[in-house]
Amino acid sequence: MITTSSEPSNMAANIPLPTEGVSGGRDSKTATATCYCGTVQILFPTEGPGFVDSFVCNCSDCHKITASMFASNFIVKDSETVHVRGQDKLSKFKQSKTIASGNSMENNFCSVCGTLMYRVSSGYPGMLITRIGTVDDFDLMESKLKPRLEQFTKSRVSWFKGAEGVAQFDDAGPLGQPLPKNKM
Repeated sequence: MITTSSEPSNMAANIPLPTEGVSGGRDSKTATATCYCGTVQILFPTEGPGFVDSFVCNCSDCHKITASMFASNFIVKDSETVHVRGQDKLSKFKQSKTIASGNSMENNFCSVCGTLMYRVSSGYPGMLITRIGTVDDFDLMESKLKPRLEQFTKSRVSWFKGAEGVAQFDDAGPLGQPLPKNKM
């Protein structure tokens, strides 16, 4: 199938590049995450207590929703996250037939470009599960947002050896909790 489309009229003039450091770098207590077209942007905490955890997920749900073999995520408190722009442009898709936990999961996408901005799980009330790839300051991916754990390794494909230097769990693992001593 061949389709064509033009750029949306509300597309940001400039999608932030890794070198622009739009969020203030490693010392900033907040950062921004923006969809591909720039329509939706959130401001989130990069430190506790509003910043909860960061992780790589290999569950079958993340396989499908990302069209990839894993997802890199971070969790922030909803109450400490600000929609800078585009909240009215988020489309939501919710389902309950999700990962092994059986929780419902609501996916929040930019209705213009389709970027998955965050997920809301009934298993983590008051939290947003946000995609590391949407963060505007790429330096944070190597520092504050570097995954702490990898979950659902039992669903990981054999050709991907996993995230190096992080605790690995067959199940969801202790998101937002201290790691067991044998996993540190």
